Amino acid sequence: MLDLLVKGATLPDGRQGIDIACEGGVIVEVAPGIEAAAREVIEAGGDLVSPPFVDAHFHMDATLSLGRPRMNVSGTLLEGIALWGELKPLQSVEEIKARALSYCDLAVSQGIGAIRSHVDVCDDALKGVEALLEVRREVSEYLDLQLVAFPQDGVLRAPGAMENLLRALDMGVDVVGGIPHFERTMEEGHESVRVLCRLAAERGLMVDMHCDESDDPMSRHVEVLARETLRHGLEGRVAGSHLTSMHSMDNYYVSKLIPLMAEAGLHALPNPLINIMLQGRHDTYPKRRGQTRVPELKAAGITVGFGQDCVMDPWYSLGRADMLDVAHMGLHVGQLSAREDMAWCFEAVTSNPARIMGLEGYGIAKGNRADFVHLQARDPIEAIRLRARRLHVVRAGRVIARCEREVAALSLPGRPARLDPADYAPTDAEGQRP
Repeated sequence: MLDLLVKGATLPDGRQGIDIACEGGVIVEVAPGIEAAAREVIEAGGDLVSPPFVDAHFHMDATLSLGRPRMNVSGTLLEGIALWGELKPLQSVEEIKARALSYCDLAVSQGIGAIRSHVDVCDDALKGVEALLEVRREVSEYLDLQLVAFPQDGVLRAPGAMENLLRALDMGVDVVGGIPHFERTMEEGHESVRVLCRLAAERGLMVDMHCDESDDPMSRHVEVLARETLRHGLEGRVAGSHLTSMHSMDNYYVSKLIPLMAEAGLHALPNPLINIMLQGRHDTYPKRRGQTRVPELKAAGITVGFGQDCVMDPWYSLGRADMLDVAHMGLHVGQLSAREDMAWCFEAVTSNPARIMGLEGYGIAKGNRADFVHLQARDPIEAIRLRARRLHVVRAGRVIARCEREVAALSLPGRPARLDPADYAPTDAEGQRP
């Protein structure tokens, strides 16, 4: 007997009427018309069933700390960093862990199956590292948590930061992080990239750097990151997060930069909600959008994944672990309005960040892990448009979160008594959805 059988699903690639059979934590068949007994059956009825959402850029050590010890009045990146510096000595391992576990609950309810979280190592006690390593162990059965050793105050700028980063890696943190644009000089920023990429190569680790999170068009550390990736043979293992200075760079320079990034197999991780909120703060009008050049990176074949980055912390007062909200903002800011581009935005919060994180057994295919989300939508574009409800969240073939359909009851003469938002979609002349 199967553990779980999903009937009549629509998959992100457009296949309809698909059944998904799960046994022993694995997908054992994906095909129409599977006839088998199962302990639980989900009748998808044409709804979208997708691999889990993946957030490849987050800060779990700071999440849900909004207002402690004070609010970010200016709304800027730099005040957020200063505020975080005030909070670090006040918080305990237990507090960080409790907030992180609460966020993991929220993430699971929203269909997130994997998160890459940066954890600040510029705290000699490494409280965040200790807390998130414990969280990683505790949530491992229902959430993949990958940790980045992140020197928030600069690995060369902050006393002891390099030693702390090495300690964090020795404790079991997965990925080498950095923030070259926050070093004291451009050259020290370049040097930090060289040092950290060499370290990653020596240890066989991936790299994820906050890179050029600035409106300054001369903040060009991503060029060095691409070069060092090639120098150390790290192709496909390095991500540049934010990359916001690219929105202000000279077009001719970018015409050389993007091919270099593509040659290096560099991944890109913009964070639409936070980038549009924090960037352009020194502008009057016109005011820059802040998001990196997503359409151009995509066209060059660079793997681009959208990240949540922050939820209710010193940098961002909103958020609810909703990767469809992230995709919705990325779509608008990037003016990704063609239907193929809108559908791609769904990939930017599912398969693309999964590839960046190196997740194994990801995707709805025979032999892969039985992890997926049943959404109240008929296709990826509709899921983004509606920020669709997650009706069932499945991990290892077991439903770990469920939600009732969003249906409004109407009392209007001659009109339907019930309204399902997923019923409202464009159709062609034959009444078919595009």
